Amino acid sequence: MLVQGDHTGDTSLLDYAREYIRDKFNKPGNVYMGLVHRLDRPTSGVVVFALTSKAAKRLSEQFRVGSVQKIYWALVEGKTPTNGTWVDQIHRHGPTSHLVKGNGGQRAELSFRRLRYAKGVSWVEIELATGRHHQIRVQFSHRGHPVIGDFRYGSKVKFGQKALALHAQSLTISHPTRKEDMTFLAELESFWPRQFRTL
Repeated sequence: MLVQGDHTGDTSLLDYAREYIRDKFNKPGNVYMGLVHRLDRPTSGVVVFALTSKAAKRLSEQFRVGSVQKIYWALVEGKTPTNGTWVDQIHRHGPTSHLVKGNGGQRAELSFRRLRYAKGVSWVEIELATGRHHQIRVQFSHRGHPVIGDFRYGSKVKFGQKALALHAQSLTISHPTRKEDMTFLAELESFWPRQFRTL
């Protein structure tokens, strides 16, 4: 599902969230809902909204300085190394991104560990140190391990309906006023189609 509206006019998660708050707290008129962290439409998992502009500003700053812990799960083609850290330069060009040499893009860093390998597919857990456009998809594809279902970046395996085997498993943020660390989990079973889980 779309996280925020686009040219398609499809109802977004942001629309549903605003409606939920309007009903839950019986708020008339427009409801503020700040989008702090989004996901690509074919990706599942945790997103972050804020109920006030002050909270949105403080949470956005955590993402900007890289203090948020972001853990993803992915199914990728081929056998990845057991673990590793990849640092690249990513350049965005319209709807796609690609790796560039030198200082032509933005620094992109992630660490990963392979949880399992079977039938030509690696299940990997990824921790993002940065949050670049299509970062996981581009960095894994560049090394010959496209995310399953990601035809834009070279996957040859089809699963689900316009879905990727990429899931934002957990996010740890600091509460914007209480300054307590809070971890939010999105259980995989609720999101990935049966075809993903059988792998």
